[in-house]
Amino acid sequence: MERIGFIGLGIMGRPMAANLLAAGYPVTVHNRSRGAVDELVALGAARADSPRAVAAASDVVITMLPDSPDVEAAVLGPDGVVAGIAAGALYIDMSTIMAGGAEEAIERAQPIFDVLGKATTYIGPPGAGQVAKAANQVVVALTIQAVAEALVLARKAGADPERVRAALLGGFAQSRILDLHGQRMLDGAYEPGFKLRLHRKDLAIALQLGREEQVPLFATAQAAQLMDALLAQGAGDRDHSALATVYEQLAGVVENAEIS
Repeated sequence: MERIGFIGLGIMGRPMAANLLAAGYPVTVHNRSRGAVDELVALGAARADSPRAVAAASDVVITMLPDSPDVEAAVLGPDGVVAGIAAGALYIDMSTIMAGGAEEAIERAQPIFDVLGKATTYIGPPGAGQVAKAANQVVVALTIQAVAEALVLARKAGADPERVRAALLGGFAQSRILDLHGQRMLDGAYEPGFKLRLHRKDLAIALQLGREEQVPLFATAQAAQLMDALLAQGAGDRDHSALATVYEQLAGVVENAEIS
């Protein structure tokens, strides 16, 4: 099996690296904080002190990092991946299982993708996966916004929002976001599955792409501004479904307005 280097052991990266270890891959890991590294080493991973050392020990290098500057620093920095990677090695910048790249690279990576996700959708050449991810994040953000508006409207108008959600789940408005995030909104429980600040970063990418392609993204810009309001309140590390608290505050619905 190919030796895998994994850089970035956050909410998503840590379980991904653990899944690769469970599948039998030899994995070398690096992360800025030691706790996640120690956890993976206890599961059988090797420790590396820099991205360069990860690359030198690996046939396939995966980065799972929050934003483009983080990726650039880890890959192109003076002690980065490019300083240690060997000819013929494969580099994967991981943010989604919607994949873009050369077909031969995708074919080589497919066994790894099969461990990390249920399905891989090949979008096209390098960069195409990023476009698909931006589109996905637009849909998710706007659906969260729609669910937040609907449930706050129901509550303010005197209807039981739990029963409204249950009714909507049985109709055409049904969605996974209404199911999972709708419940988070009802409970006021915003421990992160996906952090708001990371979703806001993704919307910045989508809005930049829209500017480059001259595609107006009116609703996306509004969702981004609502997220900005929460970032200003210090809620960036809460789940992105905390968008509902902006509506609760503006509508004077205070039961679940405090982020828990």
